[in-house]
Amino acid sequence: MIVLGGSIMANNKSKKINDVIELNDSNYIVRDVSWMYFNNRVLKEAANEDVPLYERLSFLGIYSNNLDEFYKVRVASAKRIAETKGKEFKDEREEALNTLKKITSLTALYSKEYDVIKSHIFDELEKKGIHLIDEKHLNKSQQKFVHDYYVKNVAGYINPIIISQKANLSDVNDAHIYLAVKMSKKGAKKLGYALIPLPVGITGRFIKLPDIGNNHYVIYLDDIVRYHLSYIFEGLGYDTFDAYAFKFSKDAEMEVESDPEEGVLQSIAQAVKTRVKGIPIRAIFGAGIPDDLKNKLIRSLDIDDSDMISVGGRYHNNKDLMKFPFFGDASLKNEPWPTHEIDLVAQGKNMIDSIRTKDLLVHVPYESFDAFIRFLQVCAVSPRVVSIKTSIYRAAKNSEVVRALTQAARNGKKVTCMVELMARFDESSNISISQTLRDAGCEVLTGVEGFKVHGKIVSVKVKDGPDIAVISTGNFHEGNARTYTDCLLFTADKKIVNDINSIFEMIAKPYKQPTFQRLLVSPNKMQKKFSDLIDNEIKNHLAGKPSGIQIKINHITDKAMVEKLYEASRAGAKIDLLIRGNCSMITGIPGLSENIHIHAIIDRYLEHSRIFIFQNGGKPLYFMGSADWMPRNLYNRIEVVTPVLDKDCQKELQFIFDSGFNDNMKSFVVDGKGQNIRYTDGAGKIRSQEILYKHYKNK
Repeated sequence: MIVLGGSIMANNKSKKINDVIELNDSNYIVRDVSWMYFNNRVLKEAANEDVPLYERLSFLGIYSNNLDEFYKVRVASAKRIAETKGKEFKDEREEALNTLKKITSLTALYSKEYDVIKSHIFDELEKKGIHLIDEKHLNKSQQKFVHDYYVKNVAGYINPIIISQKANLSDVNDAHIYLAVKMSKKGAKKLGYALIPLPVGITGRFIKLPDIGNNHYVIYLDDIVRYHLSYIFEGLGYDTFDAYAFKFSKDAEMEVESDPEEGVLQSIAQAVKTRVKGIPIRAIFGAGIPDDLKNKLIRSLDIDDSDMISVGGRYHNNKDLMKFPFFGDASLKNEPWPTHEIDLVAQGKNMIDSIRTKDLLVHVPYESFDAFIRFLQVCAVSPRVVSIKTSIYRAAKNSEVVRALTQAARNGKKVTCMVELMARFDESSNISISQTLRDAGCEVLTGVEGFKVHGKIVSVKVKDGPDIAVISTGNFHEGNARTYTDCLLFTADKKIVNDINSIFEMIAKPYKQPTFQRLLVSPNKMQKKFSDLIDNEIKNHLAGKPSGIQIKINHITDKAMVEKLYEASRAGAKIDLLIRGNCSMITGIPGLSENIHIHAIIDRYLEHSRIFIFQNGGKPLYFMGSADWMPRNLYNRIEVVTPVLDKDCQKELQFIFDSGFNDNMKSFVVDGKGQNIRYTDGAGKIRSQEILYKHYKNK
């Protein structure tokens, strides 16, 4: 390859590097379609015969839960755009309509795939002596058990909604699973209709029946209720009852109106309540539901888009498969991988001085999140610690992180917590956390209007300095840290600590616009700085210097970043990406993306860490942080990405990336076509999460 006058010359063909790259349907996948491709990878792992049966059930549950939330948020948003009036929104309206059609088509296609996989898994469970039966296949002893169970545990929570001619179900909660019931009497024209919310939160979705020999039996709560329909509607004059599954989803977007007299907390708390009254955007009916019952429900919910109405199987809301009863056969679940407990204290030093001596990297869940909790606990009691500042986007129930912070405040430390009140579906929890922190004497910041604070940062001021910072790729959340792969960096680098303090100052005083020395902070020029790093790789490649880009990230959909990566590929720079979820790029396009290779890992842990590696002419630069490459992360949130300067920590990040990208057992090829073909190249079997587990176990 020869570089002449700003052009790349290869095979007697020339293409200017600075030619404008125009994104269109041939080289760019819209976010929501790419998400459907991601969720299909989850579904395909449920079909993987190498995965234990109960883990495969969990993947079915994850797929179902993902899809439900996707419709509540993303499809609801697309519907709002599609229904927007005005000529000026014509293009947006057209794109939204096309996206909705594609989503509807893929949902139907994947639904058939789902049913086949689910049926096969339960066939395999039957071979193991685990039987899922319905109300029509109960023997006499099982019938008695089911009746007794219903009377004792279920009956008190059954509150049918009679559907009259003028019924309005707009206030009905979409969090429930329902049975839609049609009632009739032989020889009479009178028909009755009702809706029964199933008390899944009280009883669970699956009920164990008594064992028969070595065989185990399970029944859906749905079918226990079906068995008692005549009992439930006794005295109404009907003798025939037919029940069908019914599930619907409402628009989960909140409308937050700021009221100076109420304050932010009260405004958001009120907005959470409006979610219950959201507009229904999807309805799923059980197989065989009669048209009269279906139409009555559609009218009562005011669903007017036929594309959002579908007929599924006998049971809906299969997220409950994640909690299917277990009967003790260890071969049906993953082999336990105990978390490796680590000590941040170097020999002869305390924790604070250990971090001052050397940056430390913790990789959860392979290494224990307890190291971070222990760090906060030490800071809470140490007389050397003056103050603690941290951000909370999501926190665990009965959070040890929150407990350590409140204890620090009670011990006289100045504790400042930025609590993001608009973390979707965690608003109520975070309001409660805010109050707990305030009651303990902490200063609570509630963000910057128009921007979610998504960065995961801690700053600890020490009397005898230097101070300490923690930057994480994931939430400070004990539950997430058991199932999400994330990295936490502990450092005493003065410039990083100062930058983090500037972020908290910016949150408290949004009119201030600080300049950051080390950190990449959005919306403060993060996108530009990443673009500059990519430009540097292009420059180095064209100059014959070592170049290349390696990124592990959750999502890439931002058009500016997609264009920049295409530009680097077109220049000849090698780009290797590990992307878990949304990916808008299409690989293998001649002259555009043939130098881009993208893999996605679906395994027992959810891949969540964001790692950025740039070869930089032979002196690699390493970064990690909270930001994905989506418009919301780069322009509409406060995100934090830090350089990783310690050589050992850099080596660790490189090992994490290389292990993942070379995975040929749990990895898919992401090419923008939605085929989700498994990546199988390479010598021998490479399962990255197993390699990392053994690496940290033996460390």
